[in-house]
Amino acid sequence: MAKKKSVVPEVKAEDAANANTTIKLNSKNQKTLEAIFKNPVRSDIPWGDIERLLEGLGGIVDSKRSGSRVGVSLRGVRAVFHEPHPNPATNKGAVKNVREFLSRCGITV
Repeated sequence: MAKKKSVVPEVKAEDAANANTTIKLNSKNQKTLEAIFKNPVRSDIPWGDIERLLEGLGGIVDSKRSGSRVGVSLRGVRAVFHEPHPNPATNKGAVKNVREFLSRCGITV
């Protein structure tokens, strides 16, 4: 039987900046979002917390890619991140990438 690919609804990228909807996050996701945008950039945010935040924001997280790559789609913007291993903490470069991705999606603190 052929595998069914997950279908991500197409939304124009310019719609992401205009999506001024308020999303209610639980306290754990709110703390993770604040940690991502905190300066200086932190290097101790667990990757699992970032994935749960992205899902809590309405994103689709596809961890079934080859290797440790993780595809994310949020508000019509797509990105591929590298899941850290063997340590679950995300490094500063990855946190900066997630911050830039969230900013492109119109999400800030």
